[in-house]
Amino acid sequence: MNKKLQLPLQTMNLVTGFMVWVLISSLLPFISEDIAIAPEQIAWVTAVPVVLGSLLRIPMGYLANLLGARLIFMVSFILLLFPVYFVSMADSFGDLLIGGLFLGIGGAVFSVGVTSLPKYYPKERHGFVNGIYGAGNIGTAVTAFSAPVVAANFGWSFTVQVYMVLLGIFIIANFFLGDKDEPKVKAPLIQQIKGVYKNEKLWLFCLFYFITFGSFVAFTVYLPNFLVANFGLDKVDAGLRTAGFIAMATFMRPIGGWLADRFQPLVLLMYVFGGFTVAAMLLSFAPSINLYSIGCLTIAAGAGIGNGVIFKLVPMYFQKQAGIANGVVAAMGGLGGFFPPLILATLYSLTGHYAIGFMALSQIALASLVLVIWMYYQDKLSLSHQVMETTPLGMMVTNKLGKIIAVNPAFTDLTGYSTKEIIGNNPNMLKSGRQTELFYAEMWKSLETKGYWQGQIWNKRKDGSHYLEWLTINAIKDDAGEVIQYAGVFADITEEESLSVPN
Repeated sequence: MNKKLQLPLQTMNLVTGFMVWVLISSLLPFISEDIAIAPEQIAWVTAVPVVLGSLLRIPMGYLANLLGARLIFMVSFILLLFPVYFVSMADSFGDLLIGGLFLGIGGAVFSVGVTSLPKYYPKERHGFVNGIYGAGNIGTAVTAFSAPVVAANFGWSFTVQVYMVLLGIFIIANFFLGDKDEPKVKAPLIQQIKGVYKNEKLWLFCLFYFITFGSFVAFTVYLPNFLVANFGLDKVDAGLRTAGFIAMATFMRPIGGWLADRFQPLVLLMYVFGGFTVAAMLLSFAPSINLYSIGCLTIAAGAGIGNGVIFKLVPMYFQKQAGIANGVVAAMGGLGGFFPPLILATLYSLTGHYAIGFMALSQIALASLVLVIWMYYQDKLSLSHQVMETTPLGMMVTNKLGKIIAVNPAFTDLTGYSTKEIIGNNPNMLKSGRQTELFYAEMWKSLETKGYWQGQIWNKRKDGSHYLEWLTINAIKDDAGEVIQYAGVFADITEEESLSVPN
């Protein structure tokens, strides 16, 4: 029973952590009435909580494997009590920066659940489970919507202190309901890092999550103040619209994980980055509030689906180093929310609008689309290569002129020829002389008319001995129907043939 509680418990832990993480950005319109904050400082106040929330994700993922999610969540929430109280007492820009930095612990807890929860479910459900857990980022929407309402009635300082009560509740909940017997993974940190840092797929996932989750965080922390300043909305309306953006991204996250369990995840990412490219381009033209809303919601949907898909992909490629890989990817996603607000603010101060910043997002998304397509086809080639390398059947590929361009290890074992000796030569070097010219003429006729030939054939090894093989040859054609290669697959059936001959 305790194990079944981990998904809802850890999801609510993430809700709580994210609620605390965005406290300052959600209340900034109220805080700025009491604390003098220059326009160029606003981006720093909203972005600083993202720093620690990103960098801490790497050790958090590792520690979750080593010590278990129950302990990490409890310690994190205890530590959060101090910066929450400090922010509630803040009376200067410096206080907000210091307190905001340590509020980042709330965002760092993300890598705890994505490392812990897959231990409780089969692989075919990891995408959906991590998607459900990731939906805990609805906590940012809860704060974006509710905190301004409470602050409007009771003041922002009191509103911040209310979150200390919430943290206390979940410290107690984890103490009693957290799984004390969670399986631990005690592989040394350095060993895990060595196992992942040279893998280019890790850094591609980092880039993809940098864009999807980074966009989610960036829009979450920047929209409340942006909507007030750019469109003249009142503070509660801006908070409600921001909550709508967050709700859309959150709702789509488990759907993204569910889809990734059923369809090719990389194909799903192609659609995500295609949508990002178009939506960000729309935002770059500084549209009306209605068109701006459409662009934002498209990005929210893409971010949610993309986030769910990526955390299906990570454990697929990094099963033994899931903790550190999840932490690194999650950290890069968090940092993706740190830089955009600063870049947008800088560009706005230089140009007076945000068009260049949104156009840059569009171009980065387009580049990511190209990389996903490349990765998809690389995976297909890699799969084909693995099949060739591991199959016990001999395999040989020639170009359309009959020159050998590839063989597999089983081929060299069966024929005695090394790869270096066979590449560039013609398959007729294997001829045993037992077949007639008519035999080969019929073989080629079958290849030309049917696209394949299959049957028994005697061939010769390097040492001169003959062997009987069952050979299948396929003509490989391009999209225009032209033959570009021939692929042969064979098995040595000499012993089977000798056993079938009566004594």
